[in-house]
Amino acid sequence: MVIAEDEALIRLDLKEMLQEDGYVVVGEAGDGEQAIRLAAELKPDLVILDVKMPVLDGISAAERIVADRIAPCLILTAFSQRELVERARDAGAMAYLVKPFTKADLVPAIEMAVSRHEEMVALAAEVSNLSDRLETRKLVERAKGLLMAQHGWTEPQAFRWIQKASMDRRLSMREVAQIVIDDAAERS
Repeated sequence: MVIAEDEALIRLDLKEMLQEDGYVVVGEAGDGEQAIRLAAELKPDLVILDVKMPVLDGISAAERIVADRIAPCLILTAFSQRELVERARDAGAMAYLVKPFTKADLVPAIEMAVSRHEEMVALAAEVSNLSDRLETRKLVERAKGLLMAQHGWTEPQAFRWIQKASMDRRLSMREVAQIVIDDAAERS
């Protein structure tokens, strides 16, 4: 974890609390800019940020950390105003904890933030995979249509040709389909 808190004493207390519970603190920052640099360099499982810090506030730092997909962020602050909570939510923070807090407050917030982040990463990977598969399917369908028109083949014959070309040339079906499409475009 990376802790970003401008007050050294609070940062030390937080670090000790985390370490007592088995968490590893890999970096400490006194301002938002430093927190971003450390997070980008160390790639922690979680970044804990205070809101009011010099140079760059914690919510703005969280927004950049989350936007760059570096790590999930937990906002830990003495301020509970609705506008700050909304800013933190909009910045992509996974949790918002108000001081004073206890370990009994902090640990569940950490676990939930990390867990939600892992779920989001898994969902993003699944969406990406599905998008790639859909794009591949579209290209293969288009290539099949071109082969059917060009050679008078049936759909299964065109599909089998793409499959065989894929295996023979050690290319993905998507790559073979793209070659077929590019070749047809050059001829027209």
